[in-house]
Order: sequence, then structure tokens, then C-alpha cells
Amino acid sequence: MAQRGHSEACCSIPPVVARGYQTKGRYIEIDGMKTYTTGPSSAKDAILIIYDLFGFCDQTLQGADILAHSDQEHQYRVFVPDFFYGKSAEHSWYPPNTKEKGEKLRAFIEGPAAPPKTAEKIPRVVKEIEDKTGGDITTWFGLGMCWGGKVLPWRPGHGLQMLMEVALDHIPHFTVRNTFQSCRSSAPRFDRSKRRKGDCRPDLYASLLDEDPKAVEAFKNELKVKNHVETFHDQVHGWMAARGNLQDPRVREEYERGYKTLLDFYHEYL
Repeated sequence: MAQRGHSEACCSIPPVVARGYQTKGRYIEIDGMKTYTTGPSSAKDAILIIYDLFGFCDQTLQGADILAHSDQEHQYRVFVPDFFYGKSAEHSWYPPNTKEKGEKLRAFIEGPAAPPKTAEKIPRVVKEIEDKTGGDITTWFGLGMCWGGKVLPWRPGHGLQMLMEVALDHIPHFTVRNTFQSCRSSAPRFDRSKRRKGDCRPDLYASLLDEDPKAVEAFKNELKVKNHVETFHDQVHGWMAARGNLQDPRVREEYERGYKTLLDFYHEYL
């Protein structure tokens, strides 16, 4: 499995704060939603983050700050809208190992968190941000975490010039891929076999502790594009977002490595 050293010259991540993180950005209103924004106003590239089911959390907002400021050669403006209007899923519903928790989680995913319902807002969000920033943004990337990774590809042609997706799915992995407008995916879910056909985009894949190493190797061998495959052997689904226990030194270390891997991938291929 190909591994790659991180570029200290381009990407230097500050020490990860385990608890009580103080954000570097500010909140604005976009399309009626409270939206976290961070990054230098001079940046021409922007990242739209679609968070996971648990909404705003320190881990996700700290990740937004890391992406915005850590690559000195290529900084980004980052925007994180609150698509749930302050009413996100409850941590107590996960894992959905009882009938009651399963019903609550299902109702949330099929109701306020239905991916098509959120996906239709993305063009309006992008346009309003562009209007409010004076048209300075030249390139957009999307970053979908878990549930957000299902939202981004739901509808093709939503106005992003280039799409970056990070999907922490129920199959334990995250995929980072760069999607040009002319090379969209037709699959609304992260079905690897369907998304390989006609793919012309660099692909980054990070497997987790429950992933079969042989399946990961086979997946890599199927890729016909530039790619990077890296394994986070002891991390759980969601470790780079709301389920990352940053007070655990090992999780904190791998959280940092995950964002560093993502930054390096952006820097190298974009």
C-alpha cells in the first residue's frame, strides 16, 4: 500500500487542542443558516464543509481552522453552514443498538437530515457566499464528513467548480476525491464499484480498524487514477469529526495525521 511522507514545508499543523478549543473564525448568516467561516480573506480557493450528523462540534471546527491556515503556500477560506439549524442528532442515539435509538436516528436521517433536502440548498449557499465575498473566490471544494459525504454527490451540477469529498461512511473509511464538473458521479451512495467507472480524478482512501486489509489492497489495485491509500489501523468511524475523542493521545495523533494527509493531498493534486 502506497504511503507518502508529509510535506513540512507546505503544511505545518499547530498542536491539536484536546478540550475547550477556541475557534479562529467567526459566524455569519448564509441562506438563513448560522455559518462558521475561517481563513484569510485574500484566499481565492474556498472549502464548503458539510458536517456529520452531530452538527457543529469542536473537532469539526478545529479541523476547519486547520484546513484554512496550515498550508502556508495555499490557504483556503472555509465555510461550515449549520444545515440542522441547531438541532443535530444526539450522541446518545449512536450506536443505534436499541429499537428506540434506531428509530430516533432513522427518523432524523429521513427527516431533517435527508440528503436531497440539504443538497438542494448548496447552489444557494455557494451563490450567496460568492455575492458576499465580492466574487473573489475562484475555486470551490466540498468536504463532506460522514453524512455530509452523502449530501455532496447527491445532485450533479450544483455549481462547485471542483468537488472534494471526505466521507466517513458506515463502511469504516473516508474517501477524499476531487471531482471535476465534467466528471461527476451518478451514485448517490459510496458504492466503490459504481464510482470507479469513468473516474478521472485523484483518489485518497483511508481505511480504519474494521476494514479488511485484503479488500483495501484490492480496492487500491482497481484504481486507474493518481491515488494515495493510507490505513488508520486503530481509529473508529468519525475520528476526524464529532466522534474523535481528542483527549486520547492516540486519537489526537491520528486526527492530526488525518488532516495532514488531507492537506497534502489537496496541495499535491490541486
